[in-house]
Amino acid sequence: MSGHSKWHNIQAKKGKADAARGKIFTKLGRELLMAVKMGGPDPAANFKLKDVISKCKANNMPNDTIKNAIKKASGAGNSENYEEITYEGYGPAGVAVVVNAATDNKNRTASDVRHIFDKFGGNLGTTGCVSYMFSRKGVILVTKEDNDISEDDLMLLCVDAGAENFEPNEEFYEITTTPDDFSKVVEALEQNHVKLEQAEIQLVPSTYVTLDEEKAKKMQLLLDHLEELDDVMDIYHNWEE
Repeated sequence: MSGHSKWHNIQAKKGKADAARGKIFTKLGRELLMAVKMGGPDPAANFKLKDVISKCKANNMPNDTIKNAIKKASGAGNSENYEEITYEGYGPAGVAVVVNAATDNKNRTASDVRHIFDKFGGNLGTTGCVSYMFSRKGVILVTKEDNDISEDDLMLLCVDAGAENFEPNEEFYEITTTPDDFSKVVEALEQNHVKLEQAEIQLVPSTYVTLDEEKAKKMQLLLDHLEELDDVMDIYHNWEE
């Protein structure tokens, strides 16, 4: 579930997401588990859980599946325990890469992530080496063909709900928010029956890097192999695909 705010990058990964729906649901289930363990099963009192639920819905996870995952996570007999870890490093030509993982074995995950960076022309760095180049933002994508609402009405709805930016593109509307206003904007859209292509808190880069064809192939392989790791939840980068 890698990505950042450039809409065409999101569009490019949509086919992969559709093909790997089961794996995405497994990873989202792990995010629900961690959120519940951290702050309890009530989304009204657990804002992290509320944001993860929005992400699940945007990925078309059925409501029953979400409820069952929350119920399972809050059960007294649930002994599953995962730790959130963030890795920072560089892809080909110095592309900034941030990897968020959830693991029950830190040594295994660190080894797997490091191996992939090394294999495809990158290298892991120290904590903070690239994260300063990103800002946490709520990113919401609305597909034009899936919604009847006009651009003006959608923009007004988003701005009234607290959106920070509204950007129309050829096929999508891209809405960005502060992390604090993210859930409020998502709720306003859902209440007005707007179908969301994506809704999640992301790390959005302040600058982007372009690559030549050879380095772009390596970068794509690095991202693809990181996404295949069960422990990797999200990948953020500043490659302009």
